[in-house]
Amino acid sequence: MKNLLFSIACLSIFMMGCNDGNGDQTISSDIIRNPHSAGDNKDEKLPEMTFEEERIDFGSVIDGEKVVRLFEFENTGDADLLIFNVTAACGCTVPNSWPKTPVKPGEKGSIEIEFDSTDRVGQVTKKITISANTNPATVYVALAGLVNEANE
Repeated sequence: MKNLLFSIACLSIFMMGCNDGNGDQTISSDIIRNPHSAGDNKDEKLPEMTFEEERIDFGSVIDGEKVVRLFEFENTGDADLLIFNVTAACGCTVPNSWPKTPVKPGEKGSIEIEFDSTDRVGQVTKKITISANTNPATVYVALAGLVNEANE
């Protein structure tokens, strides 16, 4: 019974939120502006991340060692670069820092990545995803190397 009442309440709230009272369900294109849409203005100025290295090979480490590397880049575009987020697919690879303020055209910056090699014996490649106001909006870099077993 509680589930039924909860479902009815949610549906009622949803239905009220969908109707603004005037029957007009269109959204003005002035509200939504995505500079990377199909109708791009080709003259629009955009930032661009140019990396010194898109793939960094950290060499060989012993199982359990931590590796910290910097992915250095330059904004080679024509507008301020804003990095929204930096993520890695695995918990063993952590983005520690990146610029939180705009990187002006011509300025350089870096993204610090830490890799924990614990229980990662063998050849590894870790992809890092960078979300920014670039085109495309997602940029990828990689950290790679060899993790050797620790000698007991």
